[in-house]
Amino acid sequence: MTSQRALRLQSFVGGRFTPASAPRTIPDRNPSDPDDLIAEAPAGDAADAAAAVAAGAEALAVWRGATGPARGEHLHRWAAAIAARQEEIAQAMAREVGKPIAEARGEAARCVAILRYYAGEAVRDVGEVIPAQTPGALQFTLRQPLGVVALITPWNFPAAIPLWKAAPALAFGNTVVLKPSEDAPHVATLLAETAAAAGLPAGVFNVLLGDGPGAGEPLLREAAVAAVSFTGSAAVGAQVAAAAAARNLRYQTEMGGKNVAIVLADADLDLAAALTAGGAMRYAGQKCTATSRVVVARQVAEPFFARLRAQVEKLPLGPVTDPAAAVGPLIRERSRRFVAEAVAAACDGGDPGGGRRRGARVICGGPQPPADPRFARGWFFTPTVLAEVPEDAAVARDELFGPVLAAFEAGDLDQAIAIANRTPYGLSATLFTRDLASALTYVQRIEAGLVRVNGDTTGVDPHAPFGGVKGSSSGSREQGRAAREFFTEIKTVQVHPA
Repeated sequence: MTSQRALRLQSFVGGRFTPASAPRTIPDRNPSDPDDLIAEAPAGDAADAAAAVAAGAEALAVWRGATGPARGEHLHRWAAAIAARQEEIAQAMAREVGKPIAEARGEAARCVAILRYYAGEAVRDVGEVIPAQTPGALQFTLRQPLGVVALITPWNFPAAIPLWKAAPALAFGNTVVLKPSEDAPHVATLLAETAAAAGLPAGVFNVLLGDGPGAGEPLLREAAVAAVSFTGSAAVGAQVAAAAAARNLRYQTEMGGKNVAIVLADADLDLAAALTAGGAMRYAGQKCTATSRVVVARQVAEPFFARLRAQVEKLPLGPVTDPAAAVGPLIRERSRRFVAEAVAAACDGGDPGGGRRRGARVICGGPQPPADPRFARGWFFTPTVLAEVPEDAAVARDELFGPVLAAFEAGDLDQAIAIANRTPYGLSATLFTRDLASALTYVQRIEAGLVRVNGDTTGVDPHAPFGGVKGSSSGSREQGRAAREFFTEIKTVQVHPA
C-alpha cells in the first residue's frame, strides 16, 4: 500500500482544534501495512485534560439550560453531518484500526442511527408524578444532567462506542470530554469535525487525544468531572473504577468477555457453524462480544467441527480495504504475538504457569503465521479453532482479542451451561437448539448480560440495553433508555400550597 501524507492531528477543545501543550506525539499506523503512517497524534497531558474539562464546564450552563427539543435538533444535525461523510469515515476507520471495510461501513451507518435515536430521546419524559401523602401537595421527580462527563473509549469501535456514550450524555444535558484510544485518534477527530459542522455549541463536545497515563488519568483527577464512562480491558477498567470511587464519581465500566456458543444435539448444525464462525473470526475476533468459546453436545461434536472448519475457511483473510475481506489484521504487533503465544502454548501442552499437559487438537489454523506472502507485512493471524482445550489454558480462560475459538464437549445441557458459566466474565452468550424447554432453561441459568437463542454473540440493536455481568461490567447498562439511568440524576420535588 502506498503511504499517504501523514496527518498532524490536534485535540478538539472549546469548539476548535488546538495544539497540545507538549511536543511528544504518538504514531498512528495502518495494521494492514505498518509502513503506512496515517497520522502523528499529540500525547496529551494534564494541562490538555484541564483545558478540555474547563471548556466543558464553561459550556455546561447554556447546554443544560437548552430545551430537550433544541438539544435533539443538534443531534439530528450531527447525524446528517456524519451521513454526508459516511464513506470517508468508514475508509478512515478501516485504515486506522484494521476493520474490514464492509464492517466499517456498517459502523458508520450505525453512528447515524445512534444520533437519530437519542435526538428522539431528548424530547421524552424527564420524570414522573408521585402521589403525595399531604393533601393538596404535588410530588414529582426530575431527571437532571450530571455535569461534565468523561468518556474513555477503545479502538475497536472507534466511532460507534464514542457516540453511544456521547449521544445520550448530550441528549440529557451533559457536556462531554472524549478521550479516545491512542490507536484511533483520526476517527475521533472526524467525529469532532462533524460535530462542529452540525453547529454544536463550543465546549459541548471535546476530544482529548493521548494515551491513558498521559491524558486519561489526569482527566479523572479534574474536579469538574462528574462521571466517567469507560469501555476497554478489565485491568484498565479496574483502575478507572478505583480512581472514580476514590473521588465518589459516578462510573460505568464495560470490560471484557469470554463469550460462548452452546450447540445442542438437536440444533441446526449448519446455522450454528456459520454463526459461530462469523462471531468468532470476523474483524479478527476483536470485539468484546466475539465468540471465543463453543460448547458442543458430544454426540454431534465431530459433524459440527467439520462444518465449523468449512465455515471458518470460507471467511476471507485480507487487507481491510478489500470489500470481500472478513478477517483483517490484529491492531498491533504485540497483540499478534500475544495471541500466537497463547495458541502455541495450548497446542504443545506448555503451561505458562509451569508444568505440562496434553496439547489441544487443532481443527483449523494454528500458531504459525499465514502462508500467503500478501499478509507478511501486516499484523495478520490465521483464524484458529482448537478442540480438547484444557480448562487452564489461556485460550480457554483469557480474553485474547484475536481470531481464536476454544471448543469443548458436553454430555447434556446442564454440563454445557456449567462449562459456559466457568469464567469470570459474563457479557454475551448464545444457544443453538430447536427445543423450547432447553432454551428457556438456558435463558434463566446462563450468566450473561446479552443472551441469544439461535443467533451469534456479537452486537446488539442501538436502542437495546448493552452490558454484562460478573467481571464484564460495573453493573449499569449502555444504550437504549437504560443510558438515561447513568447520565442523569433524580431530584424528588414536593410543592405544597402556601
